[in-house]
Amino acid sequence: MFRHYFRIAIRSIARYKSYAAINIFGLALGLASCILILLIVRNELSYDQYHKQAARTYRVTSLGLDYNPSVSFAVAPALRNDFPELEHVSQYYYWRESMIEINHERFILKDVAAADNEFAKIFDLVWLAGDPNSALEAPNTIVLTESTAKQYFGDQNPIGQTIRMDNDWELKVTGLIKDLPGNTHLTFKSLVSWATFHDETSNFWSIQGGYLYVTLPEKLSAATVEQRLPAFIKKNWREAVEKEKATLLLQPLTDIHYDQRYLNQTSMPRSKKSIYGLAAVGLFILVIACINFVNMATAFALKRSKDVGIRKVIGAKPIQIIKSALSEIVIQVIIALGLAIGCLLLFIPYTEGFFGTRINANQLLHLDVLIGLFIISLFAILISGVYPALIQSRFNQLQILKASFSTAVKGTTILKRGLIGIQFLVTQLLIISTFIVAKQMDFFLNKDIGFDKESIITFDIGKNPEGLRQLLSNQPGVKDFSFASVAPAYNNNYMPFSAPNLGMQEVDVTEMKVVDENYFSMFGLKMLTGLPITKSIMPQDSILRIVVNKTLVNRLGIQNYNDALGQQITVGDRRAEIQGVVADFQSESKHKKIRACFLYYNPERFQQASVKLQSNHIKQTIASINREWSVLNPESLFNYEFIDNKLARLYEREQTLYNTFKVFTFIAIVISCVGLLGLVSLMAVQRVKEIGVRKVLGASVNNIVLLFLKDFVILIGISFVIAVPIAWYAMHSWLQEFAYQIKISPLHFMVGLLVTLFIAGTTVFIRSFIAATGNPIKAIKEE
Repeated sequence: MFRHYFRIAIRSIARYKSYAAINIFGLALGLASCILILLIVRNELSYDQYHKQAARTYRVTSLGLDYNPSVSFAVAPALRNDFPELEHVSQYYYWRESMIEINHERFILKDVAAADNEFAKIFDLVWLAGDPNSALEAPNTIVLTESTAKQYFGDQNPIGQTIRMDNDWELKVTGLIKDLPGNTHLTFKSLVSWATFHDETSNFWSIQGGYLYVTLPEKLSAATVEQRLPAFIKKNWREAVEKEKATLLLQPLTDIHYDQRYLNQTSMPRSKKSIYGLAAVGLFILVIACINFVNMATAFALKRSKDVGIRKVIGAKPIQIIKSALSEIVIQVIIALGLAIGCLLLFIPYTEGFFGTRINANQLLHLDVLIGLFIISLFAILISGVYPALIQSRFNQLQILKASFSTAVKGTTILKRGLIGIQFLVTQLLIISTFIVAKQMDFFLNKDIGFDKESIITFDIGKNPEGLRQLLSNQPGVKDFSFASVAPAYNNNYMPFSAPNLGMQEVDVTEMKVVDENYFSMFGLKMLTGLPITKSIMPQDSILRIVVNKTLVNRLGIQNYNDALGQQITVGDRRAEIQGVVADFQSESKHKKIRACFLYYNPERFQQASVKLQSNHIKQTIASINREWSVLNPESLFNYEFIDNKLARLYEREQTLYNTFKVFTFIAIVISCVGLLGLVSLMAVQRVKEIGVRKVLGASVNNIVLLFLKDFVILIGISFVIAVPIAWYAMHSWLQEFAYQIKISPLHFMVGLLVTLFIAGTTVFIRSFIAATGNPIKAIKEE
């Protein structure tokens, strides 16, 4: 029996190739998108859960005036001493890159970290070589990931090889581990032993990006440990914290990827709202694809209704018609699923570049994914197959064979309109959301950052600042340059400040930048009042002459910027006098409010050169600077970065979200066009006689096209009214994650409406035009 239905289904698909191809293509695209989103969401919601001790592992963080994921290196030894019951205590320090030398050849090694021997006991690293119990115990040792070892040693065994790092350490490779999976907040590609260069500081406020992890024993709760931490701080650092806020917190390991209170870390957290929103997009796309399938399958069923009528006349029962129709649909769904998985296998290697999430083909074989695939396929079959099958079973064979098969099924108009309305609603939601995300990304990167970033590169000054200054002065491709501790887009120096004489008794945190006399003019910083930084020589014990930003003045409670001139504040342990006020500029991401900041002159602390290049010879100028810089610093590698790229890194998560919306909105639009084609085809099939009569009575092609368009314009308008409040609520909630954000305006919603009207109008026009230009006599005779 099933073989019989299978043969009928194959013959039917082969007979109506174009309908079947369009149907299968639309569903395959929807299934591929839904499965890909399933893998991405699954990956995002499983961060750090693969570690066996994940439920008992916490990161020790600090809360002063802000949430900070790092703590002073002084905390770990004190914690081991005062909490001996802790199962593991491990320190971890990350930096973006180091220069290494292997066999007299130099490279830039990315994503470097340092960790102690407890690290491998907390985190489940897959060891390919070396002893996990001792690989990070001795000083001057390093563990490499598999891809890093392959990059620098090829097929050679890396164990025992020597790597010279930053001209300071001779590191012996003692371990080799598999590359970290994509669902972990850790981002290192090599691990240097903590004993190589650990910091012995005892200062509680010395926070340099060191992360501290602890694993609790089975019967010890995090709440119990946190209750004891205030006394622990007071015992070890009473004088350092008695006048300032100081709190240590335990952050669950499995929460790190989603906790947006902690922004200044190696991998930016991702909001669970965004993840659930992406899951909703996947469901929406699958629903759109199924709606398309219903529309096309219904049109397909009506087109071959005479076949069904003949089968009913010769004795076929409704249940047999349903089984036959479902067999065709199951075959089409299976073909579509096969195509979807095939496309996914080709696209999976590029998912990290597009969506910022690393997945692999093996995940398709995991049990939960296979169950998900089964549920998705069953959902597609039930939603897409039951209605068209019931339509065929309800055909009136006498009406079909005697007259018009367009009258064979009645009462489906409301359902059809509802389905296409849902399709328009989802499409407009995606278009509006994508447009708002795009505008926010543009605001991140191009609006209101407070300084000029165009064609500016930054790099280390090196060991000969005066030689470098002379080099840059003689470069024809250099428009301007400045030496400083860091450029405006970087931030790595903070210190406490207060102003008791101005009534500010509470200690706050300020960012510090040491800059030269060219800094303000080259970066286009706007002076609000007073004097900019000038070249000067100042004794160490004298009062600092500083320029402060607008936020610091506001923090002092001063309303008029001129009144801030000459005022004295305490920064760290030194007195400073304000000589000027500069407009705020962005040195951190717009997730956070701009901090108070002060700038002063001290050439001994210059570390970074910033160079503004002539836009017409950028590559040649960089190559020339590289050659001459390398002569001045023969033991180092020239390594530069465009400030634009630095700023873009602050918003990698948002950029991947934007890319995701772009890709899946485009897919939704394509699927919607296929669905519209199916619905208009259905209308054309059902109204073929009406079109013929109208043309005979004198209706023009324009009249008939407008007849089709009218219903769709009304549906688009209704779906737009529903989409506006939903889109506003969703995107308003997302924008609340940023301290600085765009304002949602009516323009954002009108874009969604106009784009939908254009897409739908074009699709409907093409198909209805074909129907309207047909031979009316032929249509009437066929009916």
